[in-house]
Amino acid sequence: MAKPAPFDESNPSIMIAPLLPLARYRLDWRVTETIRFPDYSGSMLRGAFGHALRQLACMTRQKECADCPLIDTCPYTTLFAPTPPANHALQKFSAIPVPYIIEPPTTVVGPVEPGDIFSFNLVLVGHALRELPLIILAWRRALAHKLGASHGGAELTHVYHRSESGDRLVYTPDGGRVLQHPQHIDIAADAAAMGETVTLQFSTPLRLQHNGHALPPDKLDARTLLMALARRVNLLAEFHGHGPMIGDFAALTAASRAIRDSKNLVWRDWTRYSSRQQQKMALGGVIGDWTLHGDLSAFADLLHLGQWLHVGKEAAFGLGGYRLLTPQHA
Repeated sequence: MAKPAPFDESNPSIMIAPLLPLARYRLDWRVTETIRFPDYSGSMLRGAFGHALRQLACMTRQKECADCPLIDTCPYTTLFAPTPPANHALQKFSAIPVPYIIEPPTTVVGPVEPGDIFSFNLVLVGHALRELPLIILAWRRALAHKLGASHGGAELTHVYHRSESGDRLVYTPDGGRVLQHPQHIDIAADAAAMGETVTLQFSTPLRLQHNGHALPPDKLDARTLLMALARRVNLLAEFHGHGPMIGDFAALTAASRAIRDSKNLVWRDWTRYSSRQQQKMALGGVIGDWTLHGDLSAFADLLHLGQWLHVGKEAAFGLGGYRLLTPQHA
């Protein structure tokens, strides 16, 4: 297993790409029974995926996972409900981030009829990549029937690996096997060319919280954004990759205070129904453009990686998704 690179005090954000394997996939579907997609379908898709994954992976059929003797090796708990460490050098965790991000279709709302085609993306992080065949099988079962309130269904037609060079077919149901493909991204060149101004264009609600409450646009600042991103990347690397990648959070925090920002953000209300809590939950956040100015060298890798990993609350089902725009592309 690769070890983290030595910490460079001149650049608090060490090189990330070699230390955190990840890949983005596009899953194509053909509707078999009418599906009614809500305004934001990430939560619905995640719930269906989790239910199907547990059916496939659970060997003991215990009602609760906490007392299961296989909890440390079960693919369901590893992927969908990872167990927080009992002891940690820095803090106590009630939960740790899951090693996947669902990027639901943003243009598909309302009913899709039999024969219609739709797609969504799935990002897998670190050790989750080893479980890709099981994950694909779980998704096929999840969407086969009874998806969402409409109890619709769809059949998987293709899985593509997505990269800067284009989409590459890696799986079809007829083929059966997952074809070999790269499971990492190379961001070093892009990070080096970032410069001193970059815009994050948020397409899904960004929900950064303080004391359990989401922050509105006028309460957000660059430090809050950058450190939330740093914590998320570091936790994913620690628990699902080869170990933590940031050696000095104090130095990174100090660097974040020097970053200026300008915002064109608006609040977007959104609710989802939690089957676990049997109630609707408000999960609004901000969307729009957020521009950062200053010496971004310490955050260049983090900002690029965030385009795959998202940032903020409920990133697992697609919130906090953004793409980077440099001045010439803004």
